[in-house]
Amino acid sequence: MLKISTVSLEEINNTVHIPDPNASFLRKLWAFSGPGALVAVGYMDPGNWITSIQGGALYSYLLLSVILISSLIAMLLQAMCVKIGVVTGMDLAQATKSMVGRKVAFCLWISTELAIIATEISEVIGSAVALNLLFDIPLLIGVLLTVFDVVILLILMRFGFRKIEAIVFCLIATIFIIFTYEVLRASPALGDIINGFIPRTDIFTASIKGHDSALVIALGIVGATVMPHNLYLHSSIVQTRKYDRKNRTSLKDAIKYATIDSNIQLSFSFIINCLLLILGAALFYGNNPDDLGRFTQLYDALKDPNMVGPVASSIMATLFAVALLASGQNATITGTLTGQIVMEGFINLSIPLWARRMISRGLAVTPVILCIYIWGDKENIVENLLIYTQVFLSIALPISMVPLILVTSNKKIMKEFVNSKLTIILGWIATIALVVLNLQLIYEVIASLY
Repeated sequence: MLKISTVSLEEINNTVHIPDPNASFLRKLWAFSGPGALVAVGYMDPGNWITSIQGGALYSYLLLSVILISSLIAMLLQAMCVKIGVVTGMDLAQATKSMVGRKVAFCLWISTELAIIATEISEVIGSAVALNLLFDIPLLIGVLLTVFDVVILLILMRFGFRKIEAIVFCLIATIFIIFTYEVLRASPALGDIINGFIPRTDIFTASIKGHDSALVIALGIVGATVMPHNLYLHSSIVQTRKYDRKNRTSLKDAIKYATIDSNIQLSFSFIINCLLLILGAALFYGNNPDDLGRFTQLYDALKDPNMVGPVASSIMATLFAVALLASGQNATITGTLTGQIVMEGFINLSIPLWARRMISRGLAVTPVILCIYIWGDKENIVENLLIYTQVFLSIALPISMVPLILVTSNKKIMKEFVNSKLTIILGWIATIALVVLNLQLIYEVIASLY
């Protein structure tokens, strides 16, 4: 059995009460619900929005099947994260360090920290653009304002982890309600939506001259599905519940209910990503895709009857910006927690939360500020950074996925909770497929630059 000297996220580990073993299914599920919401945030960050909407605008409902398959892979991998946390008492960073040693762990920490910063850059850009759309705040000022969300997070931490989970879920619900409303207003073709969930060979062959092919957009959707930081985050925060760490039945229940929570929350992110693509197909399919490549263009299009027809209104556009802001703020919480997890897990270094928050946010806003300073206060400049952050996340992905499969498939470590043969096969297929697709995405992005 692997050994660790400290528990993951010590200040919140084993702090959330759960009902006694004889409680009802719903009471137990409610007690374990919450960590899945923080994980689901990573599957609907601002970096995914334009890809999904453009996928619908260019190829109608064709790529819905890609979102479905990607979400199923995500559920499989996050279920493994639950097992690592519950069974071993470690997070993924601690488990990885125990296998590779101190020197390699330090290198892995550097790459993972860069991946977290890349994720936060996406959140900074999304929040700054949303503030610009809603309140006409210049992008530079919006970027600087995101630094001060550290105060909000520190206040939330004082009220307990359960409150943070509730706030994140409310933000997810806000995004869900907004896009459900907008899709209903758009009146999409139900039959075409259903057919879109059936995988078709057109995904590999469909193309429009002068624009990304269906395959390239599909690669973007798949490549952005599993974020490296989510795997570290989930393996840690699942341990916030007060289950009996030495009781087999208690561990079994913890895995069961935490996995159900994860699948429910990831289903929300799956629906939201589908809604984004459906919105793009219902409102923008057949229009000029060059008019829909930026957040501001999408915002303006939702107000333009010539683009989206009679459903166009300032309310539709404002709700879109509100959802973008909610999506950006969600990543604030998860980015901070994950940064602490990997720092303590890989190099056993613990610093005050406020310092961790200021350092990570400072590193995230610096490249955005430099872009604005050098090339001007232009949205297209900062949004180009989104492309590069997604590419870096693709590079960092195998570092987290491979140890995840290895640990949960090791019977000496997991004992009776080891992955089944089917799970191991599916896990490696998903891992290899995602790595190959991410490499292809990196190639496509680099090729487009030249």
